Amino acid sequence: MRKTLALAFYSLVMTLAQPVARRKWLRRAKQEPLYGLHLPERMGYYTCPAEVSQRSVPLVWLHTVSLGETRAVVPFLQALRQALPGMRLLLTHGTATGREAGQALLQAGDLQVWQPWDSPAAVQRFVRHFQPSIGLLMETEVWPNLAHVCREAGIPLCLVNARMSEKTLRQSLRWSSLALPAYRALHGVWAQTEADAQRLRQLGATVQGVMGNFKYDVHPSPSLQAQGRAWRDACRVQQGIPVLLFASSREGEETLWLEALQTLSSTQQGAPRVQWLVVPRHPQRFGEVAQLLEQAGYVVQRRSQWGDAGPQLNTPQPTVWLGDSLGEMPLYFGMAHVALLGGSFAPLGGQNLIEAAACGVPIVMGPHTFNFTQACLDAEQTGVARRVADIGQAVHAATAWAYGAQLPQTQVLAQDWVAQHRGAAQRTAHAVRAVLG
Repeated sequence: MRKTLALAFYSLVMTLAQPVARRKWLRRAKQEPLYGLHLPERMGYYTCPAEVSQRSVPLVWLHTVSLGETRAVVPFLQALRQALPGMRLLLTHGTATGREAGQALLQAGDLQVWQPWDSPAAVQRFVRHFQPSIGLLMETEVWPNLAHVCREAGIPLCLVNARMSEKTLRQSLRWSSLALPAYRALHGVWAQTEADAQRLRQLGATVQGVMGNFKYDVHPSPSLQAQGRAWRDACRVQQGIPVLLFASSREGEETLWLEALQTLSSTQQGAPRVQWLVVPRHPQRFGEVAQLLEQAGYVVQRRSQWGDAGPQLNTPQPTVWLGDSLGEMPLYFGMAHVALLGGSFAPLGGQNLIEAAACGVPIVMGPHTFNFTQACLDAEQTGVARRVADIGQAVHAATAWAYGAQLPQTQVLAQDWVAQHRGAAQRTAHAVRAVLG
């Protein structure tokens, strides 16, 4: 596959940008130390042996860039290990939260490294060192040099659980001389929905099937949910109020939410009381959000300080619970009667609402859900989710829903809706096995 002029220029830019990227990772390491570790891996230099000569089973390279993708890939990886007994896993990530969560997915003989920087030299070193039997990229992670080098090396590179929003399609078409060769270089794509498949075909991808979404196959921890529900029920019994969760809030959204609360309290005397729980999407913002809440006049109770006792109830001052831990979203959803969907009140595309529904939590979402278009539409039509125009309406709708008589039926409906959409992980694992022959 001949390198295009656009790819040659992109490669030059990525090569020259390596020192800038290194400084960025070191800056991030001040808040998340894992970013400062194993930096040579980013440029394709490894200390872990690949043991290519001793390989008698496939080495499956699976790339999950961040925390959300790493959580979502769990049922797919379980299905892969069943479909390919004895397979070895090469797991790569782009973020510290993804890499930390990925450690729990490793078995004996598996490998975990950083995603190679998308310069020709770094990607070539990565491919030569590990020589994976197949490459599986989660959802959206298509990189021009990665696709080109794998095609040249004869490594089937596939996009699994693939999604493509209208916004991303428009951006890709603006850079068509770079994007189209990358998508055409993929061996195959398995899309979440038919709409995703149609958009991916416009970029030249070979769509081999529409499988559904892995996120429906995730089974949130029952023990964490049970603990969360115990604390939620204690709040309802002792204080007589429901718990509302702002799940995976993004930068700027907490400010909009606080303004909405202030407006509500000043215009509606005697409005129903609720207990708010806020869980920011990115861990590096935990301290920033805590400070923001305190400046707004709230007492902040941080999950990292609760221990096993849970949050303190019946406090004399207005209190917000802050979820500042990783890997405990089932706990937080267990604590909630209704959830607001983070990322949907600013033009960020929304976060995953499926996990909330799997825990039996109805969702109120804003206008921006292009990352999960079909899932949000299905949830809304089923009655599991409600869409509002802004966060002020969301606060009002969530409060009314939490006090409404139909809440228990909706909680059951949410779990049933998720169960009806399961099976994508198993179907995709069998498709991968077919590629490997």
